[in-house]
Amino acid sequence: MGIPAKQRDELWHFASSLGGRASELLLGYHARRETEVEIKSDGSPVTVADKECERHLRLWIRERFPEHGIIGEEFGSERENAEFVWVLDPIDGTKSFIRRIPLYGLLIGLLYQGEPCLGLIDQPFTRQRLIGDGETTLYNGQPAHVASKRKLSETLLLTTDVVNVKKYHPDAHWDALLERVETMRTWGDCYGHLMVAAGLGDIMADPVLNPWDAIPLVPILRGAGAVVTDWKGGDALASGNIVTANPWLHEQVIAVLNNAPCS
Repeated sequence: MGIPAKQRDELWHFASSLGGRASELLLGYHARRETEVEIKSDGSPVTVADKECERHLRLWIRERFPEHGIIGEEFGSERENAEFVWVLDPIDGTKSFIRRIPLYGLLIGLLYQGEPCLGLIDQPFTRQRLIGDGETTLYNGQPAHVASKRKLSETLLLTTDVVNVKKYHPDAHWDALLERVETMRTWGDCYGHLMVAAGLGDIMADPVLNPWDAIPLVPILRGAGAVVTDWKGGDALASGNIVTANPWLHEQVIAVLNNAPCS
């Protein structure tokens, strides 16, 4: 389900504005020599930058669209049954951010009647931005398209964490996929998805995602021409994991991971 046409331009512009303002805030924290880190109940780290960025995003959304809902990684949900709901991950890749490895990013998504209709990835340090609505995706203001490769032997495969591949997908034929691709790198979190949507990488296999990770990605990837499913070819949002690539590669990847024939 797409954004109603009469609201599309306004929401695109507002999402871009949110990305720009929040990214400038994150760059300020990036420039600091040290970062205050807390460990959450699930064992994952959170920084003052995560919290302050989400606080600002929530404030800016409430000021402009008080009737909209918000779901965020750090501060939970409000009005989550509203017609429009913003989904926020202020720093996707906090472990990278803590070490000043510039592969983290800001994720902003928008649900319309419960379905993802708009997504933004903003990489503050490298000044890369993707915004998409499921039909069109722009990369730094220009149309974005996935790479057109058809052979697995020529591809760059990306993932976030190979430990989580074994943990969450012990039955997947991951090693068989590694043997078929040209190169595999752990340029992960949202940066791996940015690379696929921008045509810089070919396949992103993310073994585990939270809703605030996945919802912003779907409109961006589909708008760039990618197929987005879970590791078995099903609903990525329902399963909490993603495999994405162009249509020809995606079919091959799912077949290899599941030891199934490819048509």
